[in-house]
Amino acid sequence: MSKLKLLQDWYRQVWIEADLDAVDRYFSPRTGADGLMPDGQVGPEDFKALVPALLALVRNLDIRIDRWIEAGDWLWAQISVHAVTAEGMAPICAAGQVMMRIEGDRITEAYNAFDFLTFFQQAGLLPEDAFLLLLSGERLG
Repeated sequence: MSKLKLLQDWYRQVWIEADLDAVDRYFSPRTGADGLMPDGQVGPEDFKALVPALLALVRNLDIRIDRWIEAGDWLWAQISVHAVTAEGMAPICAAGQVMMRIEGDRITEAYNAFDFLTFFQQAGLLPEDAFLLLLSGERLG
């Protein structure tokens, strides 16, 4: 299986279909994904809590791999997430990147950067123009 196909299947099975058992098929047991949570790595058990929490906020989730590069054991992909809010059906579009090392058919390292600020703002959980408010020194909350 190509590394790109593995990533496509990961997004489809885990994030779109919400098959939480699939997490263990894609991640090595001690693998952690950096960059998703501010306090450190997200491991397989963490994904089993993270996925339903985020999916509760959206409907019609579509994850697109816009660009990718495979080099040896590594895959880098730029993604875009498209959905609508669970309440109100307002559109959501946010971007991210993932870089992962894949051995065989399992992810052994993952480094993520995702625009959660845009995601949560479009989901209606942050004020409009939250980024500009924060730049001006405004505190949220």
